[in-house]
Amino acid sequence: MARIAVIGAGMGAMAAAARLAVAGHRVVVYERAATFGGALGRVERDGFAFDTGPGLLQLPAVFRDLFLKTGKEALEQCVELTQVEPAVRHVFADGTEVSLPNASRAGVGEALDAALGEGAGARWAAFMNRAREAWDRSRRPLLEEPLWPNWQVLADREPYPAVVQRRLLRRDRVATTLAEVAELELGGEPRLRALLEHYALAYGLDPRTAPASAAVLPYMEQTFGVWSVRGGPRALAEAVYERCLARRVEFRFGAEVVRVVDKDGRAAGVELSDRSAEDADFVVAGVAPEVLDGLLPGPPIRAAGEVPPQAGLPSRLTVLLALRGGRPEGTAYRTVVHAGDRQGELDLLFGPRPALAASPTVTVLRPGDPALVPDGEHEAVTLTVTVPAHAEFSEADVDRVLTVAERAVPGVRDRLLWHKVRTPADVAAATGADGGSVPAPALASAGGRLLHPSNSTRIPGLYAVGGWAHPGGGLPHAGMSGALVAGLIVEGPDFRGSQ
Repeated sequence: MARIAVIGAGMGAMAAAARLAVAGHRVVVYERAATFGGALGRVERDGFAFDTGPGLLQLPAVFRDLFLKTGKEALEQCVELTQVEPAVRHVFADGTEVSLPNASRAGVGEALDAALGEGAGARWAAFMNRAREAWDRSRRPLLEEPLWPNWQVLADREPYPAVVQRRLLRRDRVATTLAEVAELELGGEPRLRALLEHYALAYGLDPRTAPASAAVLPYMEQTFGVWSVRGGPRALAEAVYERCLARRVEFRFGAEVVRVVDKDGRAAGVELSDRSAEDADFVVAGVAPEVLDGLLPGPPIRAAGEVPPQAGLPSRLTVLLALRGGRPEGTAYRTVVHAGDRQGELDLLFGPRPALAASPTVTVLRPGDPALVPDGEHEAVTLTVTVPAHAEFSEADVDRVLTVAERAVPGVRDRLLWHKVRTPADVAAATGADGGSVPAPALASAGGRLLHPSNSTRIPGLYAVGGWAHPGGGLPHAGMSGALVAGLIVEGPDFRGSQ
């Protein structure tokens, strides 16, 4: 039985802790905050409850596997999951609306044809077929296996089979970015382009520079579906925490780790802010790269030739709305209200002096979950906008976001009881990430800039877990990261992922 110290109680860290405890190890989690969950927090007031992290769950199979491998109770015995229908409603700049069904390729095509005109569904379906090839080629090395030592192969190889556009007397054109895929393969239809580019923007990526391999993002959602968790995703965090406790994982809250102790060049424990030290045979760090670097003496944890952490990623601005009046019947759980000027929005957000657009893209979540409101005569609504890291916001900025949200929630201002704003500074306080940056999922090609550092580190006995380590950001990716770290510790460096 090994002694394992886990730094942080985020979802990836807890997923690793539960698996390691089942393998017979003594696991202690040190969390500087007063609770678990990391970015998956909760705001409660006057009978309203809001999640501060992702509002929907993708790839629930990741957590089904976690619960299957760590106890007798299945995931659905611990939390209630429901496929969201429709998966998403889009409101485009020109007023066109389309609701896309959940996990139905044929249904998506029919909806696009009805809203955008005949042929839109066929163009999208052909794109999704190519996205499937990208998924099949990259799924295992990006999600299910530890990062290859020769990760440069992933960096240089584009898995998306872009269509070659033949041009007389001129060089053939091939899409290399997601924006070029929209331009060259979706017929330049502006609403299809907005639909596709949103998948990058939602993860804080510029579709004009995101590689064509980002096609796996819409493929993953439209193929495997999106799910709601009764009580919000925070209920999932609570279930994982309870599973850890059932497996005798020990949690120490308010315990800030200030140093990873090394002995003879190997991680040998942690030192806490009260100057106490805890010995360990392995240390698992579920923290942002800059936080981990601060816990180690000498140079950054990354050695020459290793994947650098994703840098310069945006944050999220979240506005929590407590509304009088119940949620109308038939309301979509999630609505994306697209920017009036998408190009201008991208220029501002990813420009040399990042800023919020006058009319940004806003994602509106209206769960309709009775566990999140005081009664049926009230509604809890969450607005989310991708914004620059480090940015500060005024009430005027929030008012602009509300103006956009009115296209999805008519009369929202008249119904407003109170609102709470969560800025990049709040994200930074919860996660430790510089400026509140939010990690994106790992993607192939792009020179490796959208890969994440390996779960193994150059220091023996020290492992990285969570959104800032392989395979990157996103709730399912955190669960995968925990599985990979547990496999590397239990089975050793020859572990190659689940078969």
